[in-house]
Amino acid sequence: MTNLIDLTFHELETLIVSLGEPPYRARQVWQWLWQKGCRDIALMTDVSKALRAKLAEAADIVWPEVVRVRESEDGTVKFLLGLADGEAVECVLIPEKDHYTGCLSTQVGCAMGCGFCATGMLGFKRNMTPGEMLGQVLVARQYLLNKGEPLALRNLVFMGMGEPLLNYENLIKTLESLHHPQGLDFSSRRITVSTAGVKRHLLDLGKTGLCALAVSLHAPTQEQRERIMPGAAKLPLDELIELLRQIPLKPRESLTFEYLLLSGVNDADADARELVRLLSRVKAKVNLIVYNATPGLPFRQPSPERVFAFQEILKAKGLVATVRKSKGADIAAACGQLRAEAACPADDGA
Repeated sequence: MTNLIDLTFHELETLIVSLGEPPYRARQVWQWLWQKGCRDIALMTDVSKALRAKLAEAADIVWPEVVRVRESEDGTVKFLLGLADGEAVECVLIPEKDHYTGCLSTQVGCAMGCGFCATGMLGFKRNMTPGEMLGQVLVARQYLLNKGEPLALRNLVFMGMGEPLLNYENLIKTLESLHHPQGLDFSSRRITVSTAGVKRHLLDLGKTGLCALAVSLHAPTQEQRERIMPGAAKLPLDELIELLRQIPLKPRESLTFEYLLLSGVNDADADARELVRLLSRVKAKVNLIVYNATPGLPFRQPSPERVFAFQEILKAKGLVATVRKSKGADIAAACGQLRAEAACPADDGA
């Protein structure tokens, strides 16, 4: 049976027409799905009973199941979500000064095998559907509504489990649905997709204008990058930078490069200087991320002094370089910590 939240607006319109109804009915159903968060076709009161009956025979509305919610001391919220086939993913709500940011997953597990990432330890299981990706937004928004939270979910980052560009077709459908003005109506300026770089889709995504792009770099040379990010071997750094040079940018716009600092691995002064040389070829800003310790992984967090020294070298050479404030580490919700271990009796959550 078709899950209505898997459909783009045009796919929903096609379904409605196939049921013998006029196309404008799709707009009514779409608003129930995305503006009102409806989970039962029978409750769509301004849709005719005949259409509701026909829709109920052809489709349903299935959100991810909230298996567990954990709340951090800093206000970060992590959801373990069960999917229809028994798989599970995690997504995160991050509190900001005047809004929330949702960190979304795109795959169950991940095939990139990054050595510093807990998700990489799981391996790849499958791609998520558009409805499963969008369902994370619906679940997070409903959670805030139920709590009476005055701050809204305003920004979205596809930085959770998985490599978004390895689920490209479903990602594009998801982004299109997020933008629809009669639906969730997110601006492209408020959506960021983070990628390690997938050659066959990187430039295509950059040209869509559907989102901002963030590149997970994490090393200034190809040799270092392959050592900690085996999946990066498929797109050498020189090729990656050349592709990024072709992405159209607005006059004041830059590409964001994420750089995870690992003590004794990629945080030396020489690494910083090499990073400056690499990024001199593009309009770049750097988001430095301090490694969050994860059980089973061999890396260590650099000292605050080392982080500051690395950042100062970048800034001295004219690069905009910020340090991302880590949130949710106490509930394993910070960068690189998502694992979605559904059957973990020792973790009873909040």
